[in-house]
Amino acid sequence: MPKVKGEKRSRQHQEVKNQGIMFNTGMGQHILKNPLVVNGIIEKAALRPTDVVLEVGPGTGNMTVKLLEKAKKVVACELDGRLVAELQKRVQCTPMQAKLQILVGDVLKTTLPFFDVCVANLPYQISSPFVFKLLLHRPFFRCAVLMFQREFAMRLVAQPGDKLYCRLSINTQLLARVDHLMKVGKNNFRPPPKVESSVVRIEPRNPPPPVNFQEWDGLVRIAFVRKNKTLNAGFKSTAVEQLLEKNYRIHCSVNNVEVPADFSITKKIECVLQEAEFSDKRARSMDIDDFMVLLHAFNAAGIHFS
Repeated sequence: MPKVKGEKRSRQHQEVKNQGIMFNTGMGQHILKNPLVVNGIIEKAALRPTDVVLEVGPGTGNMTVKLLEKAKKVVACELDGRLVAELQKRVQCTPMQAKLQILVGDVLKTTLPFFDVCVANLPYQISSPFVFKLLLHRPFFRCAVLMFQREFAMRLVAQPGDKLYCRLSINTQLLARVDHLMKVGKNNFRPPPKVESSVVRIEPRNPPPPVNFQEWDGLVRIAFVRKNKTLNAGFKSTAVEQLLEKNYRIHCSVNNVEVPADFSITKKIECVLQEAEFSDKRARSMDIDDFMVLLHAFNAAGIHFS
């Protein structure tokens, strides 16, 4: 009688089975398993014994237990109830139990508590909204050390002229200092993701820049829709002209300024760009100071973006 071929099982599959948890990669569950990387992240966070740490995506607690050794308190935010139970089990009946607070739910919908430092290995699909939720959080935190997909991390730190330089780059750098700390290969996770990762450190600018962020983002959004085109060409879209004309008319109405019958928003925009010497500039090579000057020029002419 022929032998029945045993089902092949990888070592990683067996490990997960032994632990009793099947990770949901659709929810972005990739648990960081390499203790050297975990230690590296904690070291870069430069924790103090008085710190409250916000950890997003604690998973099974590999990093959480080490954070608890260093900090006064850890607030862990986790969406998956199975992982919450695993984390509770891990600190049960230890001195760490009293220092751990668990928030169960989606971090994007959760009101964040006060914290000094944020450490996160979060699902990569929520990277961008989470970064801006953090940067607009008050009171200010000291720093965040975050794991991202490599390309997203490189966008965060990209400079004018770089291929990856985009709206995300300039908006993040307006509100914070951003540093790329280390590359992390996919084999450091269980199960391994399909992409390489990187760790980034973000320090909010305190005090924040003296600019209305909604106005700023409105301008930057228009400029980066076609970042390789000149601003003169970029502002010629019908949708952009309609939005700016509507905002201009509201501004004039509020300030009791009469709009001439032959008013043309196209000419008004061209005039602002020419006078500020930005007609032939392209968003891909403009820095924060350039956009500040341009925003001021538009606002001074009564053109607003929010």
